[in-house]
Amino acid sequence: MPFVVEVVEGDITKANVEVIVNAANNKFWMGSGVAGAIKAAGGQSIEDDAMAKGQVMPGEAVFSTAGRLPYNYVIHGAVMGQDLHTSDKLIRQTTVACLKLAEKLKVKSMAFPAFGTGVGGFPMQACAKLMITCTYGFIPMSKYLERVQFCLYDVYGYQAFKTINDEKKKLG
Repeated sequence: MPFVVEVVEGDITKANVEVIVNAANNKFWMGSGVAGAIKAAGGQSIEDDAMAKGQVMPGEAVFSTAGRLPYNYVIHGAVMGQDLHTSDKLIRQTTVACLKLAEKLKVKSMAFPAFGTGVGGFPMQACAKLMITCTYGFIPMSKYLERVQFCLYDVYGYQAFKTINDEKKKLG
């Protein structure tokens, strides 16, 4: 089956995938933005389970229960530390860490938000290029993962990711 990378506009807590990804801090407390939306929709157990995995270095990922959400897991990508700032290096590392964890969990489909573009203040266009490039680079290593979705909450994010994804598709 061919590997599919798709971009959709909408709420990640309603994505049609097996696993969703949370843009997390390295202690996994869930405040606002994507994390807050996931916690509000899925319940406190998601945060409790993630935080029980302990603090990790920024750039790493863990998984938790999905609480009330209809997913197998929530993958928490620690794209920032307690300072709530991120970088191109952390976005690349975290994207790859999430893809590797999904593969380890034998996940076939997952949805990412735009890492670090909310509270982290990272530029949307640069984030799109980093995350999509990492995902296409991961395709040859994938045994289980068949579909990666980038789920963007607003039209600006959607357009940025769609433009980069369309360019990657044209290049083959």
